[in-house]
Amino acid sequence: MKITNSIVWDHRGRVAAGGLGQVEIRITIDRKSYYISTGIKVHKSELVAGQVVNCPGAKQLNERIAIIYSKVLACVNACVENNVGINIEDIRRDVWRLVDIQSDRPTFIEWVDKQIPMLNLSTGTAKHYLPLVSRLIDFGKIQKWSDVTVENICEWDVFLHSITKPISDARRKAGVKPERLGDGAIYNYHKNLKTLLNRAVLFDLIPQNPYDKLRGKFSRGTKESVEYLTEEEMLKFEDVILPTGSPLDVAHDLFVFQAYTGLSFSDAQAFDINDYKWDGLRWVNNGERIKTGVPYVSVILSPALHVLEKYGMKVPKMNNADYNRQLKALQVMTGIKTRLHSHLARHTFATYMLRNGVKIENVARMLGHTNITQTQRYAKVLAESVHEDFDMIAAKMEKPKKKKRE
Repeated sequence: MKITNSIVWDHRGRVAAGGLGQVEIRITIDRKSYYISTGIKVHKSELVAGQVVNCPGAKQLNERIAIIYSKVLACVNACVENNVGINIEDIRRDVWRLVDIQSDRPTFIEWVDKQIPMLNLSTGTAKHYLPLVSRLIDFGKIQKWSDVTVENICEWDVFLHSITKPISDARRKAGVKPERLGDGAIYNYHKNLKTLLNRAVLFDLIPQNPYDKLRGKFSRGTKESVEYLTEEEMLKFEDVILPTGSPLDVAHDLFVFQAYTGLSFSDAQAFDINDYKWDGLRWVNNGERIKTGVPYVSVILSPALHVLEKYGMKVPKMNNADYNRQLKALQVMTGIKTRLHSHLARHTFATYMLRNGVKIENVARMLGHTNITQTQRYAKVLAESVHEDFDMIAAKMEKPKKKKRE
């Protein structure tokens, strides 16, 4: 086994001319190279023959590099002497602990806390990131940069599955048991942490995102069916009579607007008729979704236009919590069995379009889906509905017919 070690600068070649690059230790084992970050960044001209030169604090930086380099050598030599395989991940973990002790950079938790406001997230998306820091603090095993490991990410998943949702004292006394976090909520914690770790890799704070080794391990779960309102249920909803201007009336109109535009709640609340153009027949807009930035095509159908005209070509404003509360009341009033909530309107729009012959590719564009796979689940629901209709007809045809009297 041939092993060589050296100190290199920005081995990925990501740093632009004149920028600061990562000083790394390269271990080459039988012609295969591995890189371990020292946590030190300098300009290319300031690293000569593995030494920092012409740089403020060069002496201290060289001392730190020497300590880390000797630690790497000690780990490699120990593996050789004990005749065990060289595990680069173990060496990285030991070195990162040393880097954390010597470095004045913020801990991982502190860095995450500072990065969230810099992601330029919408208000709706940001609220899903905000609990991340407190959850990580509660978990306690991913505090420092050296804690960012595959093993700890797997333990983080176990921890998330153990969390129960808060419940009021009244409900607890009534015998209601707290529910655990759902698959969707746990998936979002993983997704948000993965996004931040990708950012850390981009900034050369860690060499690799541990989630890259865990592809497919964490999923949002699968829903057996997508809920939506049938055309009959939608007509029943539209025909309900409400006091004009009441919260119920506003929530009703907002749902109708969403159900005939396919806009999400955040996109509907940000609606501006000035973004649309009149093509002689209808209002059309080629916009981008607030949440994802994905392009979509929006056309104002007549039921949605009636809502706009009622409010002076504007969409009525209501916060999401109040909106969903009023929808629950409307569900009781109309006798609709499907649980009414803000996103149900979007599902209803998608299935309505597909049921009426709109191509699935065009529905995907209307909804602003990143790929057609997201839209195919609606087509699957409709296919199941068609099968049920065929079963019903087949059952009727198979009933024994009465013999005619002679």
